[in-house]
Amino acid sequence: MILADAHVAVTGGGSGLGEAVARALAAAGAKVTVIDRNPDGAARVAGQIGGHALTLDVTDESAGTSLDSAIAAMGPLRALVNCAGIGGASRIVGRDGPMALDAFEKPIRVNLIGTFNMLRLAAARMQGNKPDADGARGAIVNTASVAAFDGQIGQAAYAASKGGIVALALPAARELARFGIRVNTVAPGIFLTPLLAELPADVQQGIAASVPFPNRLGDPAEFAEVVILCLTNAYLNAEVIRLDGGLRLPPK
Repeated sequence: MILADAHVAVTGGGSGLGEAVARALAAAGAKVTVIDRNPDGAARVAGQIGGHALTLDVTDESAGTSLDSAIAAMGPLRALVNCAGIGGASRIVGRDGPMALDAFEKPIRVNLIGTFNMLRLAAARMQGNKPDADGARGAIVNTASVAAFDGQIGQAAYAASKGGIVALALPAARELARFGIRVNTVAPGIFLTPLLAELPADVQQGIAASVPFPNRLGDPAEFAEVVILCLTNAYLNAEVIRLDGGLRLPPK
C-alpha cells in the first residue's frame, strides 16, 4: 500500500499508541481520520496533523454511519488501525470473593468486540474500493498485547481480550483475502504511554529493568513504525508481531 494520499482511520488516535500511529501516517502523506471516544483528544491530534476528527464508541454497532461521514470527507477508506482499548486488573477470586462478572466483560467488550466491530465495518467499506495492481483494496492492523501470551495474575480479563485479537488475525485474513484486504496484528510489550509517563521515574526504571534489550520502555514511535510496515508491505498478511524488546512477563 502506498500511504501518500491514502485515507487511514486510527481508533484510539487521540492519545498513546494511537496518537503515535496517526502522526506517523500523516508524516508519510496519508489522510488520517482520528477516532477516539474523547472528542478533545481526537480534535487535538487531528488539528495538529491536518486530519479528520471522529468521536465514536468502537463498540457501537451503528458506528458505520460515522465511518461513512469520514469517507465523505477524506475519500475511500484504504486502511484501519485499531488502537482503542482499556486495561484493568482483577483477580478471579480475591479477598472479597469472585471477580465481578462485569470486570471481565468490559475489557472483552471494548478490546475484543470493539476491535471486531470496527474491523467488520471497515472491511465492508473497503471491499468496494478500486483494487491496485496486486488486487489489494485495503489493510487492517489490530493491536493485541504480550499479555495475550504471558498474561499475569490479575490479567485474566485483559489477557483474554487480547488473546481473542491474536486468534482473530488468521481467520479474518483468510476470509477477507477474497476482497484483497490484509489483516495483521501487533502485540506490544511495555511502552511509554501517557499512563506510564505519570509514574515516578524510579517506578518507570523498575518496569524497564525487566526488558532484556534494549533495557527501556518502548517508544510509541517504534510501535508506529511496525504498523507502517504492516500497511506498506504487501506480502505481510495474517501475522502477529510481538514488539517487546524480548520481554516475557512473569506470573506477577
